Amino acid sequence: MPDAENFEPRIVAFLCNWCSYAGADLAGISRLHYPPSIRVIRVPCSGRVDPFFILQALQQGADGVLVSGCHPGDCHYLTGNFVARRRFAVLNDLLEFCGIEPGRVTFAWVSASEGERFAKLVTEVTEKVKKLGPNRRLKKELP
Repeated sequence: MPDAENFEPRIVAFLCNWCSYAGADLAGISRLHYPPSIRVIRVPCSGRVDPFFILQALQQGADGVLVSGCHPGDCHYLTGNFVARRRFAVLNDLLEFCGIEPGRVTFAWVSASEGERFAKLVTEVTEKVKKLGPNRRLKKELP
């Protein structure tokens, strides 16, 4: 088992197709550096991210989860990011009840023109999860 100093977290990132994914693409095109710890899943809208997806990612071995969508009022589907924000507030209470540390799941707004913000966000989330260490709470042990 790797020691805490060499721990590299695995972070699943659910990114809105219209803004956050485009922001990630801009960060890549701009050759901005950020940790290679995220695994991106492109979704049509952050409002389509079911809390079960987040729990399942943690259960299947992700050390952290990032959900990122359009800024409030800029949603391609009008109110999807407001739905996501309400779901995330409820999910935070559920995660706390389950014993999942605050900071293991992050929700953020990133627009298509914010490649630098995306790179900074991934760096911050990675550092936060690194400090928490490997996810051992919901992780399902295989036989």
